[in-house]
Amino acid sequence: PLMSVTNAISSVIIVGAILASGPEGYGVSKIFGMVGVILASVNIFGGFIVTYRMLSMFKKKSKAKKEK
Repeated sequence: PLMSVTNAISSVIIVGAILASGPEGYGVSKIFGMVGVILASVNIFGGFIVTYRMLSMFKKKSKAKKEK
């Protein structure tokens, strides 16, 4: 559950960063908005990878592996 919450928070950060980088022109806010989108995306994808690895640790082993 904790990983899901952090992914949801990062999703809100991405929406805010997209809104900040949306207006026309190339100001400081557009640059920070793009950096925010990139960093939050890395955080979200990393969270999904860590969650997948943690869930795979709790899967039951097959009988063929137990017999060896």
